Amino acid sequence: MESCVICEKRRPRRYCPGVRGDICAVCCGEEREVTVSCPLDCPHLQDARRHEKQPELDPEKIPHRDIRVSDDFLSANEPLLVSAANALAGAALDTQGAVDTDVREALDSMIRTQRTLESGLYYESRPSNLIAATVADRLRQAIEELRRGLAERTGSHSIRDKDVLGVLVFLARLEFQANNGRTRGRAFIDLLRRNFLPEETRGASSLIVPGA
Repeated sequence: MESCVICEKRRPRRYCPGVRGDICAVCCGEEREVTVSCPLDCPHLQDARRHEKQPELDPEKIPHRDIRVSDDFLSANEPLLVSAANALAGAALDTQGAVDTDVREALDSMIRTQRTLESGLYYESRPSNLIAATVADRLRQAIEELRRGLAERTGSHSIRDKDVLGVLVFLARLEFQANNGRTRGRAFIDLLRRNFLPEETRGASSLIVPGA
């Protein structure tokens, strides 16, 4: 009798593109984004996203709670937010092996760097994790290109460091909310892909805004 390629015990019920073999429903649920790196377009993964219960969040652990990010701030800085989220999604998807925790580390390093600008003592924080560092470099480059583009069009630097900080903090809080706690989880990356990449490459989804 044919058996699941993961547990080698139960009867397989579905094809898993992550292991390129047939697996049982139990292993699909238990090993999904834990030992198996699931393609984001896997229909079983997408179905699980719709029904998965998120881990309970501790309000005390919300990233950078001292920084206020209001709805008015997000509305005023929507072009910056969309550009940053778009770049972050592209960087994460293009960086082999990148998962939500790598993106979290990339965002945290950039936030710490931006906070030093606020203090007047600039110090660039860089992740020791090479995957996170690659994602951070791509995002930093995208923001600088946006700055240069606006400067060329308007003749002034209209993106304030304070606004960059606020957008990065918002994205870090969004990651905190979306992260499903799985070792190879990419729920946040998937959220960015569906909400911020060009319409032809994303599915319909509403943006969940974490508490400011």
